[in-house]
Amino acid sequence: MASEETAGKASLAAEIGEPVGVSDGPVEQLRIVEALLFAASAPLSEQDLAQRLPRGADVRSLLVTLQAFYASRGVNLVRTAGKWTFRTAEDLSFLLHTEKPEERRLSRAALETLAIVAYHQPVTRAEIEDVRGVTVAKGTLDLLLETGWLRIRGRRKTPGRPVTFGTTPAFLEHFGLDAIADLPGLDELKAAGLLDGRVPPGFQVPVPSDDPTLREDEEPDDGALLDFSLAPEPERGSEA
Repeated sequence: MASEETAGKASLAAEIGEPVGVSDGPVEQLRIVEALLFAASAPLSEQDLAQRLPRGADVRSLLVTLQAFYASRGVNLVRTAGKWTFRTAEDLSFLLHTEKPEERRLSRAALETLAIVAYHQPVTRAEIEDVRGVTVAKGTLDLLLETGWLRIRGRRKTPGRPVTFGTTPAFLEHFGLDAIADLPGLDELKAAGLLDGRVPPGFQVPVPSDDPTLREDEEPDDGALLDFSLAPEPERGSEA
């Protein structure tokens, strides 16, 4: 460890032409500046550095020397917004690039729409709106399709041929379900506090099914470009 420190001092000394062993000279000041910059959580100004250096230290000269010393290394000393900081060398930045999925919380409207599709599939946009009592925004269905939790099953054999929606295996995986039938029933929803204990007489929770086979009132989707905003809006409240 001592030999590495000596080598580091010698390298810095060579940069400024000073012999090793001068404890209060520019080499030691360079080491102080280097240490402060490495330990800092944000870029430091020359004034910040001057406060930690001996009086009369030429901060700008020290920074320029360090900048030259690190110019060919894996990290570079750069000046940004008038302050100094160490940054990964630009030609190596690709090695540190990582991609992380962006986590977004679903809105209440999206969660309600997802639940309706899960329990009532196959279901059209208009049928979702009948259950919710408000219109379903195009963006809500787009988002659920983008997550991979919903899919377009086919089209209803009714005027306008509206598309029908269903859940996907990714939906089951995300919510830890082995099958769609594992969704909670009426008693489980009550126990979890998700339903009022005094539900209307005759109220039933649908028995969900994600059977991929098209129903008698469905036909295959022809792959036409979908635009949910083109469907006529029913006269009801807007989506919450």
